Amino acid sequence: MKKIVKVWMLAVLLGGTAADLCAQTVWHDPEAERPQSAQRMQPATDGSQTVTERYIRFITNAPSVEIRYQMAGTGGVRPCRAAAGAGGMDLYTTDCNGQQQRCEGVCQSGDTLRWISRELTYHNTHQEGNEFTLFLPPGNNVRWMQIGVPEGSRFSFLRPSAERPVVICSPSATLGACASRPGMAWTNILQRRLDMPVICMDDSGNGEAGENCFAQMTETDAAVFVIDCKPGRNGKETEEFRKWLEKGIRTIRTRSKAPILLVTHDCMGCRNSRTGAKDLRQAGREVQAVCEAMRKETENLFCLTVRKPEASTNRISATDRSMEQCADICYQKIAELLFPELGSLSFTPCRQHRDSYTYRWTDRHEEILEYNAKVKPEIVMLGNSITHFWGGLPFEKRRVADDIWQELFKGRRTVNLGYGWDRIENIQWRILHGELDGYHAQKIFMMLGTNNLDINTDEEIVRGIRETVSLITGKQPQVQLYVVRILPRRDREDRLRSLNDRLERALADLPRVQVIDLSEALTGKDGKIREELFSDGLHPNHEGYRIIAGHLKPFLE
Repeated sequence: MKKIVKVWMLAVLLGGTAADLCAQTVWHDPEAERPQSAQRMQPATDGSQTVTERYIRFITNAPSVEIRYQMAGTGGVRPCRAAAGAGGMDLYTTDCNGQQQRCEGVCQSGDTLRWISRELTYHNTHQEGNEFTLFLPPGNNVRWMQIGVPEGSRFSFLRPSAERPVVICSPSATLGACASRPGMAWTNILQRRLDMPVICMDDSGNGEAGENCFAQMTETDAAVFVIDCKPGRNGKETEEFRKWLEKGIRTIRTRSKAPILLVTHDCMGCRNSRTGAKDLRQAGREVQAVCEAMRKETENLFCLTVRKPEASTNRISATDRSMEQCADICYQKIAELLFPELGSLSFTPCRQHRDSYTYRWTDRHEEILEYNAKVKPEIVMLGNSITHFWGGLPFEKRRVADDIWQELFKGRRTVNLGYGWDRIENIQWRILHGELDGYHAQKIFMMLGTNNLDINTDEEIVRGIRETVSLITGKQPQVQLYVVRILPRRDREDRLRSLNDRLERALADLPRVQVIDLSEALTGKDGKIREELFSDGLHPNHEGYRIIAGHLKPFLE
């Protein structure tokens, strides 16, 4: 009995439970197990630029997650850095509906650092767990690390994103070296809000990237380049600074047409320092002058001034509140550049993984981006599980009627952009995040809306589908778009008949958009679905797909 009490007391002191101590921990090495990525953890090299992913993504259903790791030396830790921010970790989770949440954790010091998050909870449609993003210490490089979960828990690393990233070059102070924790670095806040890859280039804190900085940035096919033009303590003279910046912009523009965003700071931490404020304002004026002058020779060049009322920990470093403000201001501008349609949408685009028993939503998205870049499809089938489980590529092991798919699209480069359990907001996210980019399709067939029936009104669904049509035609203005009326389903026939009529009227005035009605072929004289054509009252079976293919074939000719 005394031994049991001692074990329990030791567990409490360590912030866990006796069960945790008894459970075997399975350790996973990101370097060995993570799918190949261009960005790897490397020891810090003083005086040089380090280009890194500052986060690692994985899936688990574990009740607890433990990280053990060592830093590369001190990593240049400065007195201003909070302990958690300088060497700690930060963990965020995304549930099956795409909602993000931070996971609380404790850090234990020693030769080998440990960061532990316990009592993780899951509120999903399945028991497969959540997607997690582990943010690494900003301004410090991890020499080695392992992620541990209790034995029997599901765990796997997510593949690196094929989506074009935001590439940021910034002093370590503004990258987040003084944030209270890694998740509060403005670049990591930005990553969560944009929900897309962000790659950071740390110029070792002096505010002036070396001669090769801009060439390094263009080694990545970026969606947008962000240059933080905040000067360091030993800033260049005005004329030298302008020449450096102009040369850098020209270097980027010779290799990429992506937007370039120049970021300046007004009194970042310098409210009580006349000299510091003067330096920042002068740098801001020079950047504005460069931007105005170079717009005559280069397109997609923008300038943004970040104003922060919050005092900082020293002259060049930002507090958490300032980090949030910087992220908010930069997000608004970057979202305006990359996703100008966001402001007009009534749905909030997001990911999901409601059908994790069947497939991995995020992995499928990455596979599709790679497939589209390679194949350049001419026919696109866009939709939910009804499209997903039909057939075609990317491969789906549960496909029901691939032979019918192959016969229908024979000789045509076709992509299946169907995702099980996708709603309007999930399809909108996919469109915004690259699934219709980089190629020119001839025809797109879209089937969506059925998964919104339980959570949205008919008016909301019609409006969401019309907004999705606008997203598609914005990405593929040359395409002929066919919108298939929501297929009839058991016990929903009457509602769908009325909803579809409203949808058809809402789309009637749009050019190059045609509505296809398959309802008559899939229902009987009583208006109810023909049960012999469905597997569960919702999804067509093999014969149901044969009927659908027969009605779609004339539109392919």
